[in-house]
Amino acid sequence: MVTDPISDLLVRLQNASRVRKTSIVVPFSRMKLAIAEILAREGYVGEIDKKKTELAIPLLYKNGQPAITGVKRISKPSRRMYIGVRDVHPVKRGTGLLVLSTPAGVVSGKEAKVKRVGGEVLFEIW
Repeated sequence: MVTDPISDLLVRLQNASRVRKTSIVVPFSRMKLAIAEILAREGYVGEIDKKKTELAIPLLYKNGQPAITGVKRISKPSRRMYIGVRDVHPVKRGTGLLVLSTPAGVVSGKEAKVKRVGGEVLFEIW
């Protein structure tokens, strides 16, 4: 049993991209689906294939290099981290992505600024 399913998803994405896999399959949850949709919208993964019990997430590569080069989990089950909208800053000078869980749903840092909402910082990806 996995105690932190979001970290499990991120580690699977990072490890699979490092060994040049074409896709990964993870157990389905609405949170993982929302995260995968944000990553697909931002160009880190391909179009998601969702089934009843699992998500198939294709990985993308740019010029032979993985689109995902690093991931950092910020908020963990043992320590939750929250920020306001004023504290949302670019990741890796704008080349990365910040993902937050807010009252408006799971959103990227850019969307949080537009919607003027803060929340729990889930992770950074670049």
